[in-house]
Amino acid sequence: MQIKETPDMWALRLTKRLCIPEVKQAAQECGRIIENAIASADLTPSGPWLFIAQNLPKTGKMPFDWAICRPIERPNGYRGAIELVHLEPIIVASAVHQGSLRTLFTQGYAPLVAEIERSRHVFSGESREVYHDWNGPGAAYQRIEIQFGLSR
Repeated sequence: MQIKETPDMWALRLTKRLCIPEVKQAAQECGRIIENAIASADLTPSGPWLFIAQNLPKTGKMPFDWAICRPIERPNGYRGAIELVHLEPIIVASAVHQGSLRTLFTQGYAPLVAEIERSRHVFSGESREVYHDWNGPGAAYQRIEIQFGLSR
């Protein structure tokens, strides 16, 4: 586990209320919409895809607030249909998962959650996935950074 501050960034964001099993389909659909918006507005991506969850549930049946974000260089005068947001830095507990999506929760989330629970830190309710190396949904290898916001 690493404790760090996230970067300050501007991003295009789409949000949904969904359950964990619905993230895959939502990411594909929303990702295409954001990519098209970036191309049509002549924007420049400035970082990897980012998923943000509020109060991520422990089961796949509970709905939660989810957002997909694509960091971009701050645009001047952006007037597109996709929400432009400024993501200010937050303090997170972070770990990098390297492997398939199939093992993201068991080998990525679970050990990080356990380590945070053993520490003096308190979850803020916000969590993030940063897709540093995305090779498609069925690939055997991904590099995804898991981040849990900390309130202290």
